[in-house]
Amino acid sequence: MDHAEENEILAASQRYYVERPIFSHPVLQERLHKKDKISDSIGDKLKQAFTCTPKKIRNIIYMFLPITKWLPAYKFKEYVLGDLVSGISTGVLQLPQGLAFAMLAAVPPVFGLYSSFYPVIMYCFLGTSRHISIGPFAVISLMIGGVAVRLVPDDIVIPGGVNATNGTEARDALRVKVAMSVTLLSGIIQFCLGVCRFGFVAIYLTEPLVRGFTTAAAVHVFTSMLKYLFGVKTKRYSGIFSVVYSTVAVLQNVKNLNVCSLGVGLMVFGLLLGGKEFNERFKEKLPAPIPLEFFAVVMGTGISAGFNLKESYDVDVVGTLPLGLLPPANPDTSLFHLVYVDAIAIAIVGFSVTISMAKTLANKHGYQVDGNQELIALGLCNSIGSLFQTFSISCSLSRSLVQEGTGGKTQTIWLTTFVSSLFLGLDYGLITAVIIALLTVIYRTQR
Repeated sequence: MDHAEENEILAASQRYYVERPIFSHPVLQERLHKKDKISDSIGDKLKQAFTCTPKKIRNIIYMFLPITKWLPAYKFKEYVLGDLVSGISTGVLQLPQGLAFAMLAAVPPVFGLYSSFYPVIMYCFLGTSRHISIGPFAVISLMIGGVAVRLVPDDIVIPGGVNATNGTEARDALRVKVAMSVTLLSGIIQFCLGVCRFGFVAIYLTEPLVRGFTTAAAVHVFTSMLKYLFGVKTKRYSGIFSVVYSTVAVLQNVKNLNVCSLGVGLMVFGLLLGGKEFNERFKEKLPAPIPLEFFAVVMGTGISAGFNLKESYDVDVVGTLPLGLLPPANPDTSLFHLVYVDAIAIAIVGFSVTISMAKTLANKHGYQVDGNQELIALGLCNSIGSLFQTFSISCSLSRSLVQEGTGGKTQTIWLTTFVSSLFLGLDYGLITAVIIALLTVIYRTQR
């Protein structure tokens, strides 16, 4: 018998014997759920709370200044090319969006540039999301514009308005004052909610709810841009069924459309859509995505200036912008009692849009965002930004991620969120969607 056969016989004859106590179900449950309760005295708790250690200081800095955590770990060679291309594309796209969204907010276009500058710098230090783009957002701008137009309507009689030009400038100045007041109050509300740890509501924003909400927000953005795409003049709508009213108003005036305005818009849209497909198809061969947004802005600006679209074809343009930045100014707090309801809605919708997109991108790229810190960041961006005459900002929705990955197994919630946010407005729609999501969780738990 050789050595290998001896090892096989030895292995076959070996046995394992395990000895353990036999538990009944009640005893097992008692052992599993038994916890040693050690309660610290009040003095120990106070001592631990007020003890200053390097680790605690570092954690506090990381919490309130997230940039101190991710910036030292930045992989320069790996990230710099993509960040450079993305930064140029986003920055160039931010400029025309800021100008356009200022018009939705019923303030002069230059204030959209202010809102695209100050809050972005602050969020870079305070925000926890690495991918969202902070700045003017169409839905928030529409909500601010609704307040501004309600308090300062187009037909308001302003003392001292000698002619139409002076009257328009005085009206715009009053609307800017209203927008600053709403922005300051909404920022204070967001900051207080963040300090009170209200960001926990982000856990109730499930993925289908987030997808439905962001998709409905994208539809609101699209319908708000239709009148500018077709070059028609329509009334401003806000609130419940505003997306229906604004769309119907554009369709009723479509006979008065500006063909040149529509042509330029479709040309830019075609460039962006075709470029997106090109980048997606050749993403493995391209060192970085081609910044089509940059070329779209350059092409649109060149066509407008080269063909003198304003004078020759009556296409609305922004016009001449004042140079430089305005000095800080104190918002009018005496308007708070007139705008506090709108400020609450803007604060909640702004946070919901931001945390929704932040969670979507964080889940895709494998990191986490802090809802409380996002509230604090948005609150400081809005409240401090209002001193520099900015209007409320939020996350700008990406053009492609809002429709991505709607789960087929959980479309009860997604469809409800989308429909309610679409027709009831983003504020009432979000409340309805959260209630439906909670009821769905309760139902599944009981089942």
